[in-house]
Amino acid sequence: MDALDRKILTELQLDGRLTITELAARVKLSVSPCHRRLRDLEREGAIRGYRAVVDPAAVGLNFEALVFATLRWEDADTVTAFEEAVAAVPHVLQAQRLFGEPDYLLRIATADLVAFQKLYDQQLARLPGVQRLTSTLVMKNVIDDRPLPE
Repeated sequence: MDALDRKILTELQLDGRLTITELAARVKLSVSPCHRRLRDLEREGAIRGYRAVVDPAAVGLNFEALVFATLRWEDADTVTAFEEAVAAVPHVLQAQRLFGEPDYLLRIATADLVAFQKLYDQQLARLPGVQRLTSTLVMKNVIDDRPLPE
């Protein structure tokens, strides 16, 4: 991957709806080489897909929390069961396995505190292998959905 590929990626992260002609102009290439590079980036997996970035508040998800999960055991079966169960909870926007304590960081979006408490009590606290959950509430997103650096 060279500097031109990185420039293509940066432009697409800023506006994924660019036409190939617009993209080529922004990166100072003719259309054919730009299109070839774009196809290569898609085929190689550097571009995993295209999607709309939706404002959570616009769809009634005005409350965000970060939940730290510590597992009782970290054997392969427990980890697999936890990760499969967490993947099935639609309000979990991101789940990251961490080194050290806690074991996982979950980013949760719900309508409000009452909805979060219900999700916490009925689903999160019942996830397989959970020993402890600790939550913190997001006051404000300072940086959200930033493009990757070049």
